[in-house]
Amino acid sequence: MTDSKPIAFKAEIKQLLDILIHSLYTDREIFLRELISNASDALTQMDFLMLTDRDVLDPDAALEIRLHVDEERKIITISDTGVGMARDELTTNLGTIAQSGARAFLDAAEEGVDQRRLADVIGQFGVGFYSVFMVAEWVRVTSRSFKPKAKAAAWYATGEDTFTVDVAEKENRGTIIEIKLKEDAEEFAHESRLRQIIKKHSDYVRFPIYVGDDKEQTNRQTAIWRQDPREVNEAEYNEFYKHLTLDFEDPLARVHFVADAPLRIFSLLYIPAKPERGIFSIRKEDGLKLYARKVLIQEYTTDLLPPCFRFVQGVVDSEDLPLNISRESIQTTALMARIKRILTGQINKQLRTLAEKEPDKYARFWSAFNPFIKEGIASQESDREELYPFVRFHTTVHPESWVSLQDYVERIKIGQDKIYYLLGDDERSVARSPHLDYFLKHGYEVITLTDPMDSFMLLGLREFGDYKLQNVAAPDLELPAAEVTSGEQPTPEALSPRELEKIIARFKWHLGERVTDVRTTDRLTDSVARLVDPEGTLGQEMQRVYRLVDREYEVPKKVLELNPRHPILTSLCALPPDDKLNIAIIEQIYESALLIEGLHPDPASMLPRIEALMEAALR
Repeated sequence: MTDSKPIAFKAEIKQLLDILIHSLYTDREIFLRELISNASDALTQMDFLMLTDRDVLDPDAALEIRLHVDEERKIITISDTGVGMARDELTTNLGTIAQSGARAFLDAAEEGVDQRRLADVIGQFGVGFYSVFMVAEWVRVTSRSFKPKAKAAAWYATGEDTFTVDVAEKENRGTIIEIKLKEDAEEFAHESRLRQIIKKHSDYVRFPIYVGDDKEQTNRQTAIWRQDPREVNEAEYNEFYKHLTLDFEDPLARVHFVADAPLRIFSLLYIPAKPERGIFSIRKEDGLKLYARKVLIQEYTTDLLPPCFRFVQGVVDSEDLPLNISRESIQTTALMARIKRILTGQINKQLRTLAEKEPDKYARFWSAFNPFIKEGIASQESDREELYPFVRFHTTVHPESWVSLQDYVERIKIGQDKIYYLLGDDERSVARSPHLDYFLKHGYEVITLTDPMDSFMLLGLREFGDYKLQNVAAPDLELPAAEVTSGEQPTPEALSPRELEKIIARFKWHLGERVTDVRTTDRLTDSVARLVDPEGTLGQEMQRVYRLVDREYEVPKKVLELNPRHPILTSLCALPPDDKLNIAIIEQIYESALLIEGLHPDPASMLPRIEALMEAALR
């Protein structure tokens, strides 16, 4: 192909080529993204130069990228009208370029970084051009510099140990890349396939891209997220969302954020109407689309938002993320962390605004996405307090509507220093819980938690402002002050100490090791009994967590507390100890307490006993 003397690639470039050719086989389409990105950079440089100096070769040439395919010969040609390169620049840029970038890429590969991720971020190492050898039998780069007196040159390589550079004929400035496809890469020898790749990876490149003889450009070019939010209407936002996700529903909310400092960021983020992806959704994984200067560098980026916001869809574009081959590898960890803080703050702000100004829409959000927020509170070690205002509950005062922690605190009683809650399996059983007796009688509002995720959430939600959260089922609970109201019914007479001793002995004898203790309590008013945890055991919250994850869970042995003023115990005390009805009532009291706690292993087993008790009552 040339009479020039072959030049050896640097050792690291040769290693790099081996990895690209043999290890990134499944992601070969990225070669086109990288070459278009390089062409876009060359055009950007040309555009900047011409702002101050039009003494260049072909000053009136359109800034554009063109692709042609010779299907018969299996050759792709990519051309641009950018700054171009002279002979020595071809040698430097394509033969020894970005050696530190190549070294960083090799180190990442040796550390076992996922190959797909390597393919996604290849441009950030400054080695993107070499990805062409995944599909190329040979590559020829013919270029002419923008400098009027510069001469054209051609670079040629097959991906082996050497390359050549020679003089060439080219009248216009810019670069032409010819790619002879390998036999197993012939899928790319079709214009339709190239258009598909451009739409996926380079749809928002700043300069027009044309394929074949098309007079209409293939890429969209105008990135909606880079526009002034005041210039985009609702229909355009929704259209872009549906184009991005193929969701048939409009999004629930969006955040269009543009900033110049401290980082230059453009982002358009959407909160979907529901967490489930539709059957036709093109977004099969979590993560945002990450662009650098409108060039897609990662399809699914999970490092830009905390996991609890992984339902958010959208795009992020930053001027501060390098992609082109002229830059060397950089440490992006700190930069990505800064972008993450900014975007997370924007989502938090949007949710607060939604809750304050559109409560009905926020209720829809909470119903759909509350498991994500609860998971974040449970697992997010830092900044979990930022999520507290988003949580909504039902309470004993408002069993049908959603209540925030702030709503609860604003209604708190004078002298009350805790936020009371109760865990249960469903709202109906919780509403009948004996643990609520005292609180309902004295007008204290209690949050009812019936979602399986609530137990996990409580691992990270222990206080809100100046108020600690307190489980009303805790055995060591310090009761709040009793509130005496006019017209209150007189308290029934309690059993005598001797009668109590006798009734407790009966319960202990019949229940045996199923309970750790039986005792009386003054915390019950309407209920006959309740179950509480023995001191020194796992609390109700952790028991439910273990139960949900099936981690060596067994029905816990608890303390049975009796209401010494309840008429059932008064009547029970009058029965002979060995009376069958006495035994049935004791069993039913215990199993009813298990049932209300959501701990009964077989509720249907109670039916014969309940029928026997009804027969006895009708005699």
